[in-house]
Amino acid sequence: MADEYSSVVEEAHPRADETLTRAIVWNPVVQTLTLMVIVSMATWATAFVGYGRDLFVLTAPLGAHPWTLVTSVYAHIGPGHLLSNAVVLVVAGGLVAMSTSWLRFHLYFIATGATAGAVQVLALSLIGLPIGVLGASGAVFALVGYVVTSNILSRVILDRLSVPQWAVVLAIVGVALVLTLQYSAPGSALLAHFTGALIGLAAGRFRLLHV
Repeated sequence: MADEYSSVVEEAHPRADETLTRAIVWNPVVQTLTLMVIVSMATWATAFVGYGRDLFVLTAPLGAHPWTLVTSVYAHIGPGHLLSNAVVLVVAGGLVAMSTSWLRFHLYFIATGATAGAVQVLALSLIGLPIGVLGASGAVFALVGYVVTSNILSRVILDRLSVPQWAVVLAIVGVALVLTLQYSAPGSALLAHFTGALIGLAAGRFRLLHV
């Protein structure tokens, strides 16, 4: 009788380790990290046979290889590049994931990363500097920006003090610029970082990811 009762209880209440495993597997930050590792390793492997650029590097014109708008967000040039973005993703992405859904997180990550990369390659191509970009830095800057303006302290400062909209816009641009200059490595995609931070700050202001 005791064994039957124990069996019923276990079915009604999954074991803690099973619940923890399920939570980890379905965590969007963990899923994003996994994709970053897999796609980055694929980038390094295909580079040896000459296909890495066409498959993973975002270049202008964007219509030439449109899939790179997505693949370039997860691909990285090397382990150090991957690690630096992974650290920021875990910290900022972990905070964002606490207040949003699985789907919104992934759509936000792809959309901001693709937009930031596109701005970088298109802007430089217009002045005769055709380059290719890859990496999640635009998306992780967008996550950092979202955290900065979506928290309670920012809402109190901007809302309760009745800060004018023009001042809010100037502040967002200014903070995006500071984040870009302060936390971008030499030679990195500054326009992509600035674009990501700008989008994130604006999205956080309106709490677009909150559910």
